[in-house]
Amino acid sequence: MDMPKNHFKQRLRQGQWQVGLFACLASGYSMEILAGAGFDWLVIDAEHTPNNPASVLPQLQAAAPYPVQLLVRPMNHDPALIKQYLDIGAQTLLLPLVDNAEQAQALVRAVRYPPEGIRGVAASLARAAHWNGVKDYVKHANAEVCLVVQVETRLGLENLDAIVAVEGVDAVFIGPADLAASLGHLGEAGHPEVKAAIEDALRRIAASGKAAGVFVTDPVLAAHYRDCGASFIAVGGDTALLRGAAVKLAASFQVANAETGTAAGPKPSAKC
Repeated sequence: MDMPKNHFKQRLRQGQWQVGLFACLASGYSMEILAGAGFDWLVIDAEHTPNNPASVLPQLQAAAPYPVQLLVRPMNHDPALIKQYLDIGAQTLLLPLVDNAEQAQALVRAVRYPPEGIRGVAASLARAAHWNGVKDYVKHANAEVCLVVQVETRLGLENLDAIVAVEGVDAVFIGPADLAASLGHLGEAGHPEVKAAIEDALRRIAASGKAAGVFVTDPVLAAHYRDCGASFIAVGGDTALLRGAAVKLAASFQVANAETGTAAGPKPSAKC
């Protein structure tokens, strides 16, 4: 078996536009629904959700038959945790809260085998290597691993040029919610200062030759950020989609009942 190619990484290098979604429900069943929905990529979030390697694995398996590309966002920079996600088959990792070049360099080493890094070698135990079924997996894995670092603080913005200069960082993703909080605008990701900071960051990332990404739910703003240099975007999350649809459905029938009934119950209708 040949080494699986990381198409997400290839498309980043080619500057192709890629639209993604956060998968937060910790369910292989919902993952399979999302995998066939038409997104270019999905990121399994293990930072703000109850996901862990044991729950991420069935989601990777559920999405495997589909062309969508899978990312995983660990909860921290722990090299041991990163190793587990790589071994169970994640080829692209989105690492949160990267504030300086030193952190970025440590992450590059965490995702790579020696001598470029410190990733432990156990191909016979790893799903990523198909348990030694992939020919020369350990020799090719470094080239197919994709590292996306997330810049989402004032300090990260101040060190952005140094972060993008780190060899082995493939892309930088801007997180508006935490960035807004760091800039003093908690809960106001659309604040003019936050938007201006994002625009500047995207331009700087793109100018460096690295791929720039951002979380954005407004199609018009997404087009604007694309003009600023973004080539991959996350446009929402499955939890918000589920709740939004459920609230809308429930409200639509409550409104219908209010128009035709009373507190004591529905009124009989001559049309019934």
